[in-house]
Amino acid sequence: MEVERRLEELGIELPPVPKPAGNYVHAVRTGNLLFLAGKGPWNPDGTVPTGKVGREVTVEEAYRHARSVGLVLLAVLKQELGDLDRVKRIVKVLGMVNADPDFGQHPEVINGCSDLFVDVFGERGRHARSAVGMGSLPRGITVEIEAIVEVE
Repeated sequence: MEVERRLEELGIELPPVPKPAGNYVHAVRTGNLLFLAGKGPWNPDGTVPTGKVGREVTVEEAYRHARSVGLVLLAVLKQELGDLDRVKRIVKVLGMVNADPDFGQHPEVINGCSDLFVDVFGERGRHARSAVGMGSLPRGITVEIEAIVEVE
């Protein structure tokens, strides 16, 4: 329960896992890899952040949104594995930002999720990553993030 203790130390409570928004599952395991479906952000009041980063949404706000996505991804991991200590390594993160065409700070936004993973898992949370801008995201959300995780 090392990771659970770490979450407690950080004052992190995982959110409930939302129902899939379409005809897909939250995660698919093949061998020792778990592929997590893309998830979107949420606000503490239950609303969903929307807008173009670099226009209506600041980098700092979008960073917090990416962190909230990371929390949902952790909740999915816990639901799938039962124990977050079964995570051997966060392998790859793909972060998509609903960005204004002139926006260029995608890595700074997706750091919200990446920083969370390193805070929670330490070196096991350090991962390969892509942070890209999109012309739009489902329902106008600010960020969507998916991950590949090595598990026991």
